[in-house]
Amino acid sequence: MDQLLVFINAYLVPGIVSGSIYALGAIGLTLLFGVLRFTHFAHGDVMTAGAYFALTAIGLFGLHPVLALPIAMVCTSALCLCINHFFYRPLMRRPSLVLTISSFGIALMIRASIQLLYGVESHYYVRGIQRSTDFLGTFRIVDRHIWIVCCAIVLMVALHLLLTYTRLGKAMRAVSDSPELARLTGISTLAIVKATWVIGGSLAAVAGVFLGWDGFIQANMGWDLLLPMSAAAILGGLGRPYGAMVGGLVIGLAEELSSYPWFGGDALLSPGYKTGVAFTIMVAMLIWRPNGLFGGRVQ
Repeated sequence: MDQLLVFINAYLVPGIVSGSIYALGAIGLTLLFGVLRFTHFAHGDVMTAGAYFALTAIGLFGLHPVLALPIAMVCTSALCLCINHFFYRPLMRRPSLVLTISSFGIALMIRASIQLLYGVESHYYVRGIQRSTDFLGTFRIVDRHIWIVCCAIVLMVALHLLLTYTRLGKAMRAVSDSPELARLTGISTLAIVKATWVIGGSLAAVAGVFLGWDGFIQANMGWDLLLPMSAAAILGGLGRPYGAMVGGLVIGLAEELSSYPWFGGDALLSPGYKTGVAFTIMVAMLIWRPNGLFGGRVQ
């Protein structure tokens, strides 16, 4: 029984939390790929910017991290729209490789700006021991983990409803399937691109805030998360938001459970190899099924 409690509290729950964060980041990454047709390597640094926007709001107004989410989402969406207008839109007629390489430059610019404004040291939303909640008198889960998982589920359900039942969501899916055909039917691709940036930036901001809340904030944290997010997007299928949700949870659980002592008393893999687990899954998917589990695009 004690071993089961350790498994749930120290491995399963953190895996679900990490998977929820990965899923939110991967959804934005795969939405942008589906509509804009290029891999946005600055997405991790956009997440970092969202985390620092929330840090500023918390410092100025004394807000709870959850209450700082709307401010971070609005500011990050505005940042994404500015990046698209000044940097990506002039290059839209160029090959997608040009946009992909440009995204590396955007990532460096965002990271350098954060370091210039906030410094290179780590920051925290909340210091000290965090409250936890007991379930059935045995399971103990930190309150922030409950907030992270519940908010992630709400946002994923909201995205599903938006993509399935609204005109905007149907137009986004149409542009993702065939931009030329969508344009011929009267859909404004420019408006859809802007909406995609807003949604992707908002989800990235939430993922960044949750990542910082679960640990600490520093300028490289989004860049470090780019590999597992990319692995989640590839696992689910590029351009498939639902695949990104599943892929994020799979990657998060795989990373945490890989360090559980499945055989004997030693960890199966050292926790330092968690990133290697995501990389291995990504390479395996690219070899075995490059279009992902849900049949995404190969480019």
